[in-house]
Amino acid sequence: MPSYSPELIQTMRAALDEAASKIPADQVTPAIKAHLAEFILKAAAEGHTSYEELLNTAVAQIHAVLSMLT
Repeated sequence: MPSYSPELIQTMRAALDEAASKIPADQVTPAIKAHLAEFILKAAAEGHTSYEELLNTAVAQIHAVLSMLT
């Protein structure tokens, strides 16, 4: 299992929060945030560790996650 620095964890959390803010508030559920977090974690494990990369990864999946879970 990968190990992440506290700084990277903070970056991943910020990217998740920003991505979630792009979804209407009444549609943001813990399940949706968990799925977006999975995409962010996978990207980080593949070496994509900048805020922009992580945010773009999550945002690119919003439509698919909403379609799947709503």
